[in-house]
Amino acid sequence: MAKYSIIVPAYNEEKSLELFYAAVTPMMDRLGEDYELIFVNDGSRDATKEILLGLAQKDKRVKVCHFSRNFGQQAALLCGLQMSSGDAVIAMDADLQDPPEVALQMIEKWKEGYEVVHGKRRKRKGETWFKKATARLFYRFTRKITGMEILADSGDFKLYDRKVVDVLLAMGEHDRLLRAQVAWVGFKQTAVEFDRPERVAGESHYTVKKMIKLAESGIFPNTDYTLTLPIKLGLALGFLSFACLVTFIVLTCMNVWFGGLIAWLFPTVGAFGALILVCQGLANMHTAMIYREVQNRPKYVLSETYNFDEETQ
Repeated sequence: MAKYSIIVPAYNEEKSLELFYAAVTPMMDRLGEDYELIFVNDGSRDATKEILLGLAQKDKRVKVCHFSRNFGQQAALLCGLQMSSGDAVIAMDADLQDPPEVALQMIEKWKEGYEVVHGKRRKRKGETWFKKATARLFYRFTRKITGMEILADSGDFKLYDRKVVDVLLAMGEHDRLLRAQVAWVGFKQTAVEFDRPERVAGESHYTVKKMIKLAESGIFPNTDYTLTLPIKLGLALGFLSFACLVTFIVLTCMNVWFGGLIAWLFPTVGAFGALILVCQGLANMHTAMIYREVQNRPKYVLSETYNFDEETQ
């Protein structure tokens, strides 16, 4: 009989945690197989910690990890993967925008032999046009420059087979985006489509800054495109400069007035200066990421755990 681990990152989710527990546990109980609920409190500042402690005290299947501060959703997911013991691991949001019944469909696909099952959103209720547009742009751009087939309209709502979890945990990157790493590792993958409802309570904590950070973690560790971009731009601009030089020579020989070199000086210098800064900025972003890898700091810090046995901890 299989065992399932359900990972739930939580950041200021005091209004939704008990609703999530009440929705998921009856569904998993009907399945008739062993399971654990791993909540990762990502440095919440509301009553999330106290509510999770209460759930853990009344139900030993509820296991809780508390971060010492906010480390981000990807760190929380990684912690859940490391602390999990199930044969299949399902990552879900605490706000019930990932419908629990879809998790059962994922389990069915897993039993059919699939090793990664994505939750693919057909509709996304309660989300702004800006978030939808930037999400589409992110997936298209990431696929273009990394060459990886990251499934569009799929977030972190996924089922992972244990062998996939072990491979993901063996990957040592500090900056990581699990949905990109899943595309890289391969294995037999499929998707279950669903309509994403609105949050049951609370509000989204995904700010523009966090979205940009997430995009950075998904793009830079998975491509050398930005490192090779300067030489491509340099060759292109070198060709254009040579063409302009030839044009200036021809116009001068034909006694055609075109404003002289002074007319082109300032915009040309400005364009090249901007290009140099952009290229330097791209290189610096890669350098900063390498710096974080060399530091080799832990990806998160646990302050407390509940209901984990000594071997798991």
